[in-house]
This record gives sequence, structure tokens and C-alpha cells, in this order.
Amino acid sequence: MAERRKRRFRFIGFAAVFALLAAPAPAVAVQEGLEQAVPVTVPALSNWTPEHGSYDFRPGTRLVADSKSEREVAGTLADDLKAAGHGTVPVVRGGAARPGDIVIQVRPTKGSLGAEGYELQAGRRLSVTGATETGAFYGTRTLLQLLAQGDHIPAGRTVDVPRYKERGVGVCACYIHVSLPWLENLVREMAYHKLNQLLLELKVKSAAHPEANTWGYYTPDEMRRLVALGDKYHVEIIPEINSPGHMDPWIENRPDLQLTDSDGNKQPARLDVTQQAAFDYYTSLMDEYAQVFTASSWHMGADEYMLGSDYSNYPQMLRYAQEKYGASATPQDAYIDFINRVQAYAASKGKKLRIWNDGLTGANTVPVAAGTTVEHWLNVTEKPSQLIAQGYPLMNAAYSLYLVRGGFHSDTEALYDQSWDPRSFEGEKLTSSAGVTGAKISLWPDNGRGETENEVTTDTEPALRHLAQATWGDPHPDATYAQFTSRGTAVGHAPGWRDLTRVPVPDGTYTFRTAGGASFDAAVQRTPDGYATLRTADGCLEVRGGKLTLNVPLQPGVSATPQACDAANTMQRWELTPAAGGYRLVNAITQMALSVADDGRLVQYPPDQHQPATWHLTAH
Repeated sequence: MAERRKRRFRFIGFAAVFALLAAPAPAVAVQEGLEQAVPVTVPALSNWTPEHGSYDFRPGTRLVADSKSEREVAGTLADDLKAAGHGTVPVVRGGAARPGDIVIQVRPTKGSLGAEGYELQAGRRLSVTGATETGAFYGTRTLLQLLAQGDHIPAGRTVDVPRYKERGVGVCACYIHVSLPWLENLVREMAYHKLNQLLLELKVKSAAHPEANTWGYYTPDEMRRLVALGDKYHVEIIPEINSPGHMDPWIENRPDLQLTDSDGNKQPARLDVTQQAAFDYYTSLMDEYAQVFTASSWHMGADEYMLGSDYSNYPQMLRYAQEKYGASATPQDAYIDFINRVQAYAASKGKKLRIWNDGLTGANTVPVAAGTTVEHWLNVTEKPSQLIAQGYPLMNAAYSLYLVRGGFHSDTEALYDQSWDPRSFEGEKLTSSAGVTGAKISLWPDNGRGETENEVTTDTEPALRHLAQATWGDPHPDATYAQFTSRGTAVGHAPGWRDLTRVPVPDGTYTFRTAGGASFDAAVQRTPDGYATLRTADGCLEVRGGKLTLNVPLQPGVSATPQACDAANTMQRWELTPAAGGYRLVNAITQMALSVADDGRLVQYPPDQHQPATWHLTAH
């Protein structure tokens, strides 16, 4: 973890002048006297050949698709058109396309488009062509962005191919639970902007190791639902269980697996890699995750194993390494040995391994297994160019791309002005993209109460769009950052995106009452980030007490009590979630719902551990 986140404008005249003045001031394509603004998208179109006329989306428009893969793309597009307010558009097979139709084509012979590129041609009808289903899908994302700006698309043609194959977002839902609706919104937004990889460091509730099921976990079914959404929208969801460091969410109740220092002190965040039992434990978790996730990769983290300590405090590491690799081995070889054993296990299950870079300090004599993707976030001894020269696929996960709750935030405007691209690593700027798989932004919860999910959304949107632009095409398509950000305003949110800032009741004073007779009076007031405070006669309702994790009271059973109202205190913000004719009260930070204890106290629990109370509201 980080210390570590439509118009048509033709010929000369008023329309052309307006196009040049309107943000984001797109480039103007000129062909044989035809002057026309390049349609606005994020990422920006890498090329555009204008033609006379326009494509008009109209009643009676059909989606024409023949093959299975074409119909898959068309079916998703039909869902999204309906979600975006364009009505029900039928998917039809065969026959000649009519004016107004949208034709989906998957043509494997179009090899120049690669695995994800597409061709879009707009005229009396509109066609989207990819060499693969994924390529055609991305063409439909461009179409949806154009239709978000109006039903008339200028006639023309683009061939749009990404520069990098990995375009991602990383989310640590590893300690602080991130709500499923928030993650679902993220998947839709990623796909809308042609991002294709979501790394989730998280805990899935374990059947094999119930002692590890401390909050905040996800149920297997919740993650299957998210993976299915990712599959539909061509976003690969890669799971991570960080190891051998940052293992405290998994082994805090397993002291037998914790690394012990030379003074006999157990280290609950460090897995003892010298034990076969530790390896067996970790791989058993991998096996459980394999029942949920379909990704072709497994991320084991491998970062910050000795953060705040040193290998010399653990003499068993050196003994293990020398017994296995000889007298010249170093204690770090024991760490690399664990990585390589996990790599071999992942490979045996058809998965490729991914790790962070900071543990690769050059102090090891045993190399990391070939083919392991290294995600580079920190400037250490082994530079990006060295890792590429050694043959490791390298992803740019630079610290400058981090967004940390209550901490560091990426300066997206500065990165845009610098024309940042995935060759710009921490500590080294490469002259070639060879060996660089792509880049991602990373979201970390270091101060879990530092921001709410809705505030994180606001922070993330510009960074996500910038990352999409920098990994797909020209990193600096507009003269100014303001012009670039106006593209996001133009295309809006993905179809199906849910506004999670809506409070379902108006501000006012209410009696909250359960069917069991528990009740209290509180004034509901919407917060600027889209939650509600509940002000009682004695203060604002707040979760407080118990064990803190990343500054958050994540212990189930902790009480919610009135405290002095503080507009800056995120622990006093609540979601009113509709349920059975009433509402559940879910804390915005802990993501646990309130229940009523036998003694009448209001207490928080994960929803699968204790039936949340349903509150019926009566306005005063």
C-alpha cells in the first residue's frame, strides 16, 4: 500500500466559427474544401476524415449484427442506448442496412486494427468494425459518447487504435470496504473511456478460513456479480491478496503464520515465508478466489515487506535462503523464493503473476521468475530500463498517479501540461515504449476516514479521463487542460451510471422507527458530498470506539451515539438505503448498517452477520 491514488459544422460561416470557439476546441479536419470539427470524445479520436452530410439517430434505428460476437456487442449497445434514454433499439440479423441503422461488424481479416482497435464510419448509416469483439465494443463506446452530445453525428471516418494494451485503475478495497454500487459505477466509467483493467486488492469472505473473515470483506456472490459486469464491459478484474507483507487482514488471528523477529515478537502484517504452512495457506486462498475471478492474472502485491524493519531482524530468513540456495544467498532470496513459488503455482492454474517493484532492490541473488509483470510505483535501485532489459513486462503505476484518501492526490493538470505518458516512470523517463505494457491510477485508503466514496469519485474522474487519454492516444490532444477537461463535460457519464449522491428524503426532522418499536428523532440534512447527517437533541449520530483500522472504527458491534456535530467529521455521514418500505442506515465510511441491540443501543454490523434494522420515517 502507498505511504502511499453533433453537431455538424460545414463550410465557412457561423457554424464553423462557433466550432472553433467552443470548448474543447477540437482540431479541425479539412478535405477538399470541407471544414469540420473533429467529434469530441474521451480519449480524443486519433484521426478523423470528414465527409459531407451526417448520421442521424432516429426512431426506427436498428442494430444490424450477424455473428455471435457481433450480436454480443450489439446486445450490450442496445442495453446502453436504453439506459442513456435513447429508447429500445432492436438487434436484427442479416439483410441490407437501412438509413439510420447502426451496423456492428467483427472482421478478423482487419489485422491492422489489432486486438482493441476499431473503425467507425458515419454517413446515412453508421458502421462500427473491429478485428475482434473487443475492438467493435470500443467503437460502440465512441458512438455512445457522440450520441450523448446529440442525435446528429457528422459524416466521416476514424480508425482508432490504442497505444498501450494495459489501461487501468487500481483500488485497494483491502481494509476499508468500498461499496459494490461504487465499484459497479467505476467499471462502467472505465469501459466508457476504453480502460480495460481493474486491479482489486480485496478480501473475499473465506469458507476455508473463517478466522480471517474480519470486515470489510465481500461475499463470493457480490464479486461474481462484479466480475460478470466486467466481462460484459471488457474490463478485466484482477484480484490481489497482498503478500508476504500487508497480510494483517488475513493473519491477524493466525499468529502461527506470522513472522517472528529476533526478540520473539510476532509481526501480524508479515507472513513467515520460511514456513510451508504459510505457502499452503496463501495458495488455498488463491484457490478460493479462482472460484470467483476469471482474470488471466493474479496479483500478489509483494510490496513493503520490510517496511519499518530490516531482514537482519529475522535471522530465519537468511538460514532458509542459504539452506536452499547456498552460502552466498541473501535473506532477500527467501522473499524472492516465495514470489517464485507463488508464480509457479499461479502458472499451474493458467494465471500470470504480477507484483509491485519496490522489493526488487538488487540485494537478491535469485531472480524473479521470467514472465512476471512488474508494476513500477517507486524509485528504487533497479530502474525501469533494467527491468525491461531483464525481460520483465513493465506497467507504470507511478506514485504521481496515486489518489490517497486523506493524503496525496495526483496533480492531473500538471501531468497533462507535461504531456505525461506511460514512459514517464518514477526516477526514469524512457525514450521508447518497448516493454511498457501501459499504466494505471491507484486509489489507496491510508486515512480511511479522510474522504467519503463520493468525494473519491470527484477526485478520481479527471485522473481517470487523463489516464484513458494518455494510454490510448496522444497525451496532449488539446492546447490547454481546461479544453481537455471540457471533453469530460461533453461526453458525460457512462450509460447505467448511478448518481450515488442522491439523498432519498428531503431535509427535515423525522421520527425513525423500526417494526420492533425502537425509535429516535433526528433532523436529516444533506451533506455537500451527497450523504446525510442525523442531528438528534444530543448531537449528531456517529460511529465511534473499538479497534481502529486506518483510522476507521471497523469493529462490528461498535455503537453509534450522538456526538458534537462537526461538518468535517466523515464518521457522522450516513446513507439512507431503501429497504422493505423504509431505509437502512449505512455509515458512509465503515459501510456497515445499523442494527438495534437487545439493550436498545444502535450498533453497526456487516449485513451478512446481523440483520440490519429497517427504519420507517415519519416527517414532523
